[in-house]
Amino acid sequence: QSLVRKSYQNPVETFETNVIGTVNVFEACRKTDYVKAIVNITSDKCYENQEWIWGYRENDPVGGHDPYSASKGCAELVTASYRKSFFPLEEYQKSHQILVSSVRAGNVIGGGDWGDDRLVTDIMRAASQNKKVHIRNPHATRPWQHVLEPLSGYLLLGKLLLEGKKEFSGAWNFGPSDEGHRNVLSVIREFQKHWSNIDYKIKADEKNPHEANLLKLDCSKAHAKLKWKSVWDSSTTFAKTAQWYKEYYESEHVRSEEQLKEYTTDAKHKQISWAVQ
Repeated sequence: QSLVRKSYQNPVETFETNVIGTVNVFEACRKTDYVKAIVNITSDKCYENQEWIWGYRENDPVGGHDPYSASKGCAELVTASYRKSFFPLEEYQKSHQILVSSVRAGNVIGGGDWGDDRLVTDIMRAASQNKKVHIRNPHATRPWQHVLEPLSGYLLLGKLLLEGKKEFSGAWNFGPSDEGHRNVLSVIREFQKHWSNIDYKIKADEKNPHEANLLKLDCSKAHAKLKWKSVWDSSTTFAKTAQWYKEYYESEHVRSEEQLKEYTTDAKHKQISWAVQ
């Protein structure tokens, strides 16, 4: 269950899905002989948000105000508990054969996301209907990144775990550089450069439940130890995302494969570690 506002409407479903669901996956992995590596994807919202101007690091406390964020913090605690209790590093290749990591990304965007109550999909859906998108919190700041960015990190990490490299077990952040931390108005203005249909109206919701205003990630660990970094800057990310939705709504053309090829080509040109191995 991936939506903050929905978590207020149905907290039981949120905790059952995100916490007990995580337990069930770990139990299934624990009872099979075939699993060698686990990469559990949670969220940047797993951190106990202090509205800090600097990014959260992997060893900062997890928690959460709203049920969604709290459920992701709980999923991190479940991951840590299973790693320590059933898959300890000192027993690797002795009593078990599984290495475990958890990963936290920023706000991922890109073509093909049709989820409700998400800024980018709301913007694109409204533009396709020549309507203004209603925004609740124009100054809320998030770390925006193309969905292919964290995926490249997850796959790289999973590969290293499958190779038995114990030093990569643990928690990892995969987020954008500082220039990728944008507020909602900035995001909309970037999209407007690529699709003239996009317009907005600020419509505050008096019943709007609590949501974080400022959230950043510190990805120094991934940069230093995995040699991972973003391929596309925020301007390219917004351009590629707008292009995907615009072409889909206008001609039903799906640009996913083309953009994947563009992404891997750009990664090779920039000598990103996973692309040149």
